Amino acid sequence: MGKYFLKLALVMLLASVVLTRPSHAVTGYVHVEFLKAGLIVGAGFGRGVLTYRGRDYRFKISGLSLGLTAGTSTTRLDGRASHLHQLSDFAGTYAAVGLGGAWVAGTGGVQLKNDKGVTITLQGRRVGLEVAANLSGISILFEQPVN
Repeated sequence: MGKYFLKLALVMLLASVVLTRPSHAVTGYVHVEFLKAGLIVGAGFGRGVLTYRGRDYRFKISGLSLGLTAGTSTTRLDGRASHLHQLSDFAGTYAAVGLGGAWVAGTGGVQLKNDKGVTITLQGRRVGLEVAANLSGISILFEQPVN
């Protein structure tokens, strides 16, 4: 009876390996510089670079936020873009929840997600005078057309 269960376990293991579809999603690395200003409603814009499959792709980023926002800041963020199945998945509109602050210098972080399943997680240094805890809509567009 023990041999039966061993054979059954081996068959199930083999079936799970054969039937599992590999994910072809790639993680890219992101660097963003962002300028933001606001009082309750905030607006910001910036530029960034996505490193994807060994190549750099420049993009523009802009957005609006609603919530606790007061002041102005410049933020340099670094992080990852995960669940990229193809380069074109990166551009688009993202929803974000962020928290951070700066009194001359501070830290901030944000996690963004778009409708294609791409998640961007960023953190970094913020310079200026700002307190923020808000919900944001972010738009990312490549500076050059991508194939």
